[in-house]
Amino acid sequence: MRSSCCFVALGGGILLAAGGAAQATYSLDTTYDTTNFFNTFDFFTDPDPTKGFVQYVDGTTANQTGLAGYSKGGIFMGVDTQTQNPANGRKSVRVFSQKVFNRGLFVADIAHMPGSICGVWPAFWMFGPQWPSSGEIDIIEGVNSQTTNSMTLHTKPGCTVSNAGSMASTKFASADCSASGDSAGCGQHSADSQNYGDGFNAIGGGVYATEWTSDHIAIWFFPRSAIPQDISSGAPNPSSWGSPQARFVAGTAGSFDTYFSNQQITINTAFCGTWAGDAAVWGADQKCSALAATCNDYVAANPAHFADAYWVINNIKIYQQGAGNSSQPTNATQSVNASQPSSTQAWTPTSQVQQVPLPAATQQTQPAAPVAPSPPTAPSPPTAPSPPTAPSPPTAPSPPTAPSPPTAPSPQPQQAQQPWTGKKTTSWNGQAWNGAGWHAKRFHAKRRRARAVDIGA
Repeated sequence: MRSSCCFVALGGGILLAAGGAAQATYSLDTTYDTTNFFNTFDFFTDPDPTKGFVQYVDGTTANQTGLAGYSKGGIFMGVDTQTQNPANGRKSVRVFSQKVFNRGLFVADIAHMPGSICGVWPAFWMFGPQWPSSGEIDIIEGVNSQTTNSMTLHTKPGCTVSNAGSMASTKFASADCSASGDSAGCGQHSADSQNYGDGFNAIGGGVYATEWTSDHIAIWFFPRSAIPQDISSGAPNPSSWGSPQARFVAGTAGSFDTYFSNQQITINTAFCGTWAGDAAVWGADQKCSALAATCNDYVAANPAHFADAYWVINNIKIYQQGAGNSSQPTNATQSVNASQPSSTQAWTPTSQVQQVPLPAATQQTQPAAPVAPSPPTAPSPPTAPSPPTAPSPPTAPSPPTAPSPPTAPSPQPQQAQQPWTGKKTTSWNGQAWNGAGWHAKRFHAKRRRARAVDIGA
């Protein structure tokens, strides 16, 4: 889900860190917030790989129709709540980070997530290229009227895990993380009714922290009223947090480096598809199956029922340990496993990627498709020569045919905004994002396996 052009402000925050040992000292590497989020994440616009009743829109469309922007101090991403019986699925947003990460501590401050709504399939997750060869880490995920979080790993064959160190109340579904054959990955299902959907929103959200090392992946959730001081102060120390909601321990020490690499942070809200819309899953949910015969029928006919299906993220920060190269931007189209039905088609003009200063030659470790040259209509870089009689500011992103007066506002970092605490309003009341074009339109194809995950107690 990626796109281009102007953006209207709405609000947000998340935290990540990379390192090895659980007691490692982490240093801030990257921050995603209302000053840069839509310049550093792209919009996915291909057909939904999970065959959902959803149409992912580009950034311009999302912003102009009120589906994405900055609001209430955070990063807002919602869905269409107006269209009756949309022919191509209900419009929604799916974004992924331009940077890729290898190991780390990921801490996400989220004020609101899509509620426990029939037909909805929200996820906050990471995945790598050539899925499932580079793995997938599902941090927040669920479907329909689900009220607790499902945390799952998906890998190429051969990866096994234990749940040593997880909370005793968390259900361990499978030790086989393979995403092929009969395996739907290795999942753990929380019993905490405040860490997902309606319960999460009722307490104003909180912080999800995910530590990914060579030996384990651990996921904590902290309600807003109990966020550790070390997270608030920017010096996270996972060794002081107690048992995580889920801890996946590699069957062979150090083997996670083989199964997880070059992960991109991804946030989306899907409808129906191979999990939420599966006939058995829909039928087993008494609340949802009483509303309509199928998931698609319900989603198509009830746009107003999805008013609470939105994300507000306060910020995203990435912490890394040591001097290793744990994260890097991706400037080239990523290759996709040929067994997947959709194909990667696009490119990212490096000259237009905003606020991600990287060498143009930076490449991921996997084979990549050639980077297409910038289109002739791409905006000129600030250093492009201009006639001496044209004194317009070099930083103005306005189209040349619509020059702005010298006093025209340029995008300003929203440094004084406070995290949104979950009180919902119906107003858009965002500050217009009228500069810093992000025409980096890029398509990334990745097939997520059909799930039949047991989320029962």
